[in-house]
Amino acid sequence: MTTTAQTPDKTAIRDAATVIVVRDRRGDDPQVLMGQRGAKAAFMPNKFVFPGGAVDEADHQIPLAGAVAPSCQERLCADGGAQVWQALCVAAVRELWEETGLILGRPGVWQGELPEDWKSYAATGHVPDASGLSFVFRALTPPGRPRRFDARFFLLEAEQLAGDLDDFSRACDELSHLQWIPLSQVRRFDLPFITEVVLAEVTANLSRETPPESTPFFRNDDEESLFLRLYGRKKRAGE
Repeated sequence: MTTTAQTPDKTAIRDAATVIVVRDRRGDDPQVLMGQRGAKAAFMPNKFVFPGGAVDEADHQIPLAGAVAPSCQERLCADGGAQVWQALCVAAVRELWEETGLILGRPGVWQGELPEDWKSYAATGHVPDASGLSFVFRALTPPGRPRRFDARFFLLEAEQLAGDLDDFSRACDELSHLQWIPLSQVRRFDLPFITEVVLAEVTANLSRETPPESTPFFRNDDEESLFLRLYGRKKRAGE
């Protein structure tokens, strides 16, 4: 996760992107990529989590070589997301690179001046491509936590990544013990509550040939917690 020069208000809700990378999705026991947060981390210390983090200001300026599917874009734009959907996809690519050293992108040459956070990624000879991402979950961190995020979770098949899937040598130190964990064993690890909820939703949909009709939204406001569905458009009669 990249730190910015200006320290944000700890109580502010920040847009964030999380990437659930699934390996051997159609195998007998698919695996997900996870790592452990540090013991001194302000947010979810010691927990095993998926790669991800907050959207940076520069993410709003980075073009995508490929966008998410129209249905995913519609749902990302729902409920206040219209101004940030592309930056969320960009952040997903960047955070995956920073925290795991794995590349989601296509070969290409960058144009213009590069933001500092993107120089190491650009040096691999790739440009960000979000077409392999699928928007599968949204969750708002409950009040009272040291950090609050409006997190969008993206599913990605590992085969979409460039390079060696077991080479984490270029990862930063944000996550330790990076590993591919079989879904049959993942609940033996120390997981945040929301991660368990997301895993249950994702696991139920891995065998589907077509995407689900909606995206779950676990919304924790100051007044109440709601489990909603994002459709991205008004449903027609009979749907």
